[in-house]
Amino acid sequence: QVQLAESGGGLVQAGGSLRLSCVVSGRTFSDYTICWFRQAPGKERESVAAIAWNGRRSYYRDSVKGRFSISRDNAKNAVYLQMDSLKPEDTALYYCAAEYLLGVRIGPQFSSEYHFWGQGAQVTVSS
Repeated sequence: QVQLAESGGGLVQAGGSLRLSCVVSGRTFSDYTICWFRQAPGKERESVAAIAWNGRRSYYRDSVKGRFSISRDNAKNAVYLQMDSLKPEDTALYYCAAEYLLGVRIGPQFSSEYHFWGQGAQVTVSS
């Protein structure tokens, strides 16, 4: 079984930064592709950024390109989402999800393809 734990959420003013962390335990971390999803109240869950199990491919949704950066540290079993120039529309509950040896799609990632999920971290951006 794979367990994921997010941290780093909080309240920030527009234009500010936050870094989300996702620590993974239970299996060989380097075999798992990690994706960050988010869900705002009344909206569909959407993929934000993903990084392949081998680190060779990543994905960003268009609205966060140039502002968000995903990275992984296999020595720490962790994936990070650095979020800069935050906007009120980035306000959501952010989840990290993991799947074994999953390829990263060119377009949006499918939440149905990820079997392991964290509890979520709230990010609130005030205007």
